[in-house]
Amino acid sequence: MRQINETFLKAAKGERTEYTPVWYMRQAGRSQPEYRKLKEKYSLFEITRQPELCAYVTKLPVDQYNVDAAILYKDIMSPLPSIGVDVDIKSGIGPVIDNPIRSLADVEKLGEIDPENDVPYVLDTIRLLTKEQLDVPLIGFAGAPFTLASYMIEGGPSKNYNKTKAFMYAEPKAWQALMNKLAEMTVTYVRAQVKAGARAVQIFDSWVGALNVADYRLFIKPVMERIFSELREENVPLIMFGVGASHLAKEWHDLPLDVVGLDWRLPIKEAREMGITKTVQGNLDPAILLAPWEVIEERARAILDEGLAEPGHIFNLGHGVFPDVNPDTLKRLTSFVHEYSAAKRK
Repeated sequence: MRQINETFLKAAKGERTEYTPVWYMRQAGRSQPEYRKLKEKYSLFEITRQPELCAYVTKLPVDQYNVDAAILYKDIMSPLPSIGVDVDIKSGIGPVIDNPIRSLADVEKLGEIDPENDVPYVLDTIRLLTKEQLDVPLIGFAGAPFTLASYMIEGGPSKNYNKTKAFMYAEPKAWQALMNKLAEMTVTYVRAQVKAGARAVQIFDSWVGALNVADYRLFIKPVMERIFSELREENVPLIMFGVGASHLAKEWHDLPLDVVGLDWRLPIKEAREMGITKTVQGNLDPAILLAPWEVIEERARAILDEGLAEPGHIFNLGHGVFPDVNPDTLKRLTSFVHEYSAAKRK
């Protein structure tokens, strides 16, 4: 029987661990030559629809970097076609949606997700990984309603989310309906991932930092409260993450979740001083991975020192791995995090 390394799960629950666990956002794919070779032949959606191929990509960084958790290789857009959103991920652009939301009528046309029938390949990938392949926990994930809505309203990536905010302010009834629809989809989708074998869940609200605290509390926090409250029943660690959202970290801490993800803008020490007592995850600036090793080590050591000051730290990046990061750098960084934190805990 395979022995599962549960260091990541223990840290997520705020328990003492022998060393600081580590995994990297976008560790699957991106910079790996094996993945780039696959991408010459298959699109992201094509890889995710082939469980054996998707499991291979998901497991690759665990084998190569010795990280303490795997994160399922897929995109936050993966469940949207199931509810009637025509989305395509275009190279060099990102998700593009041909039928953007413009009214309450558009929201009411959206359907419901049935994971076993709509995304069976996602669940089959999870089963394959957790029953046969991984010796670390698998993290499932989903996009949060605001971030999904931003693509659905803008029609693709945006720099300022003007259309999204305008819709939120001008169409409060339609906005609430959209948040509820996406919350239902997220909870159903994540529950299916956990049932299939995911041992933790990260919710990515990548672009919610575009909102101020007052608007977050009014338009977003109630729906996040609902999502995390319902997912609490699954009894797995729940993680929240967004980019450029340091001003919302305290709001996240108030939600019924276990881990507050930090990007590189908010040092762990400052987060603790703000009153964040839950486990924190992060938060090396991914750009540092392109610097000389001496710089990487110095920055990682500073983060670890702050993380080790109190129980509950998972080392990660402040956002995802860049495509031009050398995989050997991530392997070396993982070893450093493990060895340095273990020595400090003695």
